[in-house]
Amino acid sequence: MRSTAKKPSIRLADIAKETGYSLSTVSKALNGRTDISEEARQIINAALKRYKYPHKPSTGKNQKTIEIVFQDFDSLWALEVLRGTIREAKLHNLSVTTTESGDHQHPDSSWLDNMLRRQTDGAILVFSSLTRIERDKLHSRGIPFTLFDPFGNPDPSALSVQADNWTGGIIATRHLLALGHARIGIITGPEKMMCSKARLDGYTSALVGEGIEANPEYITEGDFTTAGGYAQAISLLRQPNRPTAIFAGSDRQAMGVYEAARQLGLRIPEDLSVVGFDDIQTAALLSPALTTVKQPLQDMARASVRMIVEALTTGDVLQPHIIMPTSLVVRNSTQQLKA
Repeated sequence: MRSTAKKPSIRLADIAKETGYSLSTVSKALNGRTDISEEARQIINAALKRYKYPHKPSTGKNQKTIEIVFQDFDSLWALEVLRGTIREAKLHNLSVTTTESGDHQHPDSSWLDNMLRRQTDGAILVFSSLTRIERDKLHSRGIPFTLFDPFGNPDPSALSVQADNWTGGIIATRHLLALGHARIGIITGPEKMMCSKARLDGYTSALVGEGIEANPEYITEGDFTTAGGYAQAISLLRQPNRPTAIFAGSDRQAMGVYEAARQLGLRIPEDLSVVGFDDIQTAALLSPALTTVKQPLQDMARASVRMIVEALTTGDVLQPHIIMPTSLVVRNSTQQLKA
């Protein structure tokens, strides 16, 4: 009679014995831990695959997860990005986690290991860049990532989404020129950020197009915050031959310009025209409502999610670098310059 006894299932101890690694190391490889060598991981994973041992433990996770990494999460700008991410992720049955880490240039050094430990399936990095070692580690784990408004020129091999910042700078400045302003101040973002450089280049190009040489005294570096916008506006508006208009590199900076003008007894737009950048929700609620360059933050976030989904499902992305158009939203903070 043929025996009906079941063949014993493979155990982690058997994998450990065959590969020559400890049970603890095998367990780390199985759970995606980062504190083992890449050689050990590959050998153990090959054995797990050969014996058809499930690579991921049963954790109740029935959704793939994407992680969005902010430098900080204390602004409506970040909320708009998150809102777009969540709305698109929901369409693809993805869950979203958020991390506040590092600075405008690079996430905190502990971020990557923590993300791998959480078994995240994809990541959106806001304003950031990664080292080659970090990129290689993500690629080796099959984790796609998108650089959202990248800090510098994005690596050709990295997925990226950004706005057309140069055109935004052009249309903001041309709007003020068309209203008769020639003394136009600008408060940029941090000078090392690619979006700041592009907006400043657009501003300069618009001036040159009208035969106006950019005045260094009217160009000041900010940090995209309201406090920074206030400080830089005070500096600009206290000049003897002050600007009659200011192009702020973000709506938050424009809010600082409003406060500086109020303290100096200047009326907007009668004495000072102001243009912002981003078109966050509060821009239309300012008094007067802010003229600004609309950056399609939610659409950019949704595109970032779609890129990750495409990479996860097909292993390739048809359009790896996306630049989305900007447009001018004219409200009540600008007017024709009076003689």
